[in-house]
Amino acid sequence: MAYRASRGRKQAKKGVQLTIMVVGASGTGRTTFVNTLVEEPLLKHRYQELLRDPENPRSEIDPVVAEQVAAEAHIERQIQIKPVNFELEEDGVRIALTVVDTPGFGEGIDNENNFQEICAYLERQYDDILAEESRIKRNPRFRDNRIHALLYFIQPTGHALREMDIELMRRLSPRVNVLPVIGKADSLTPSELKTFKKRIMEDIEYYNIPVYNFPYDPEEDDEETISDNRELRGLLPFAIVGAEEEIMIGGEAVRGRRYPWGIVEVDNPDHSDFGRLRSALLGSHLTDLKEITHDFLYENYRTEKLSRSVGGDAAADTALLPEDMANQSVRLKEEQLRREEEKLREIELKVQREIQIKRQELLAKEDSLKVLEARLAQQNSSGYE
Repeated sequence: MAYRASRGRKQAKKGVQLTIMVVGASGTGRTTFVNTLVEEPLLKHRYQELLRDPENPRSEIDPVVAEQVAAEAHIERQIQIKPVNFELEEDGVRIALTVVDTPGFGEGIDNENNFQEICAYLERQYDDILAEESRIKRNPRFRDNRIHALLYFIQPTGHALREMDIELMRRLSPRVNVLPVIGKADSLTPSELKTFKKRIMEDIEYYNIPVYNFPYDPEEDDEETISDNRELRGLLPFAIVGAEEEIMIGGEAVRGRRYPWGIVEVDNPDHSDFGRLRSALLGSHLTDLKEITHDFLYENYRTEKLSRSVGGDAAADTALLPEDMANQSVRLKEEQLRREEEKLREIELKVQREIQIKRQELLAKEDSLKVLEARLAQQNSSGYE
């Protein structure tokens, strides 16, 4: 479905709500992109947990915390799904933005659990809408938390998509608008980046992955919309450079990164696709992303869910009461909560075991120190005699 500019402008005047999810392995520039997008330190970098003052990026490293993190480096980190809310204004339009971060993604040997956790989260938001629509009396304060765009950060290897990249985009595309981006694109030369982009799109086409490709209808849309969408489609995957600090260029402060060979400017379209992506997400294609989410992705999920609910019996569809659907959604959420509680208990037991091991190690070190002190005292007393 193509972007409807007039409808988007009407909705934008009232203020809009947008939810995006950022997915990518550690070190792909996911956190820097979000902070550059909102121009605030919305997400914390992983290294900040090592600092004496995590709120101050220039703070010194805490050696105790660093030693603890190093000791736990062998422990496989589990994926977390963390929504963060932020309000901003874009061209006079108020946007209630929710960013759903996914720290821990891609850090295990087997990432099957990562795919399942993200997919389950996407479907839970659809289940909430389905249950709300089925109620006789709607909740006026109900919040729609469906994900309108998933930005998948691809590591700038310069080669081609990895199996994990292909599997994630292929699994999640039926549930969300997937936008592939190359994080830290300035780690590649312009020629390498151009070749890498081409290979990624060839892989996406070869594996028939339905990413969001800025659709348009030549018969319905005007020339400006068609031209804009063609240009954005040609930029896929977006090559992103982020920067949270400004540097001075010719007496003017700009967001960018300084290298021995020159400066990469975040908002310069010749250096980075960041500006075009930001404009599409928060402006020109915000309405289209929301409409596709509701009219296609959610409706497809709703049809699948209702088909499974009635066991393929078309006649039973008319007999399915709204109360039954609401109860079914409640049962699904209760089951999800039960699984999450079990997972939390497992994590708690694991942490308790690790604390006990650390305590025993500390006691052993204390005993060793006492023995060493006694030996030193004995040697000193012998020397005086």
